[in-house]
Amino acid sequence: MLLYLKATHIVFVVSWFAGLFYLVRLFIYHAEADEKEEAEKQILQKQFKVMENRLWKIITVPAMILTLATGIWMGVLVPAYFTQPWMHFKLLFIVILLLYNLRCWMFLRKFQSGSTTYSPKMLRLWNEGATVLLVAIVFVVVLKDSLNWVWGLAGLLVLGLLLMAGVRAYRVLRK
Repeated sequence: MLLYLKATHIVFVVSWFAGLFYLVRLFIYHAEADEKEEAEKQILQKQFKVMENRLWKIITVPAMILTLATGIWMGVLVPAYFTQPWMHFKLLFIVILLLYNLRCWMFLRKFQSGSTTYSPKMLRLWNEGATVLLVAIVFVVVLKDSLNWVWGLAGLLVLGLLLMAGVRAYRVLRK
């Protein structure tokens, strides 16, 4: 039973992150549509609003809820999980991920109302936040107690810096 629950949990985690990655990518395209001519801008923004809303309601939020439900269910079946230090770090990253998810919802509301002023560059940087959280959670779960926390945190910092450099490089290449 536990292995089936774990497998299901992983599927929902993947779906949740896929929703977050694609949602912020849509926000980037939506923000870039502001630079188009008025007729094209209107068409694009209308379509992005539909896509963002459906993605949020049909994939991202349900996947988040099912991820949390299956995670809690595993904790109920194996309470010892919650006494392990690696799980405390995972839960910390999950809280940060939930805050990230909340902020994405706030972005969504702004885009849906047409009152956003977010730049594509800022949104590209924001998109990398989910990547850092995904890497952090996967490494904590897989390496558990064997993880050297100093190297793990240093690795996250380096990953964050590389992602920021990649965003800048993309911006230069795009021009």
